[in-house]
Amino acid sequence: MAKVVVVYHSGYGHTQRVAQTVAQGAQAELLAIDAEGNLPAGGWETLAAADAIILGAPTYMGMVSWQFKKFADASSKAWFSQGWKDKVFGGFTNSASFNGDKQVSLIYLQTLASQHGGIWVSLGLLPSNSKAATRNDINNLGGSVGLLVQSPSDASVDEIPQGDLETAKAYGQRVAEVARKLRS
Repeated sequence: MAKVVVVYHSGYGHTQRVAQTVAQGAQAELLAIDAEGNLPAGGWETLAAADAIILGAPTYMGMVSWQFKKFADASSKAWFSQGWKDKVFGGFTNSASFNGDKQVSLIYLQTLASQHGGIWVSLGLLPSNSKAATRNDINNLGGSVGLLVQSPSDASVDEIPQGDLETAKAYGQRVAEVARKLRS
């Protein structure tokens, strides 16, 4: 079994719920970035020991949160030593709007993984884009680079659309499976 870590920042709890669901699918360890943009004690060592790292952040104002960006900038120490080279990576983002410029955040996460010499895992799911599709369908937002989630700004963490959560679980499973195959 591959060791998978979901490292994420969540400002209001919605992205945390998504991270928990991704981690459930991947049978992964959760590693939260705090409100100051820092990892808990031992966090860098946890990431160094991982076979796969799934990156998660909310999209605020067209980009990942500043707390996640602080973590990403601090990962330059791992970059300099090529410590994350050939690890499997995936990523997800959440925002209140259906679009909300989430694609920019996903491309940022993919670029970060690529700078580290990582192997990026796409979502691998067809979009639910027929007239009959609902928000409860898998990949209703039509992502391909990674996982997209939409949480209305006035919704509780328990009101994230079920289809997005099912997509999150499936994506976690996919990343873990790719890591397992590459580890064999």
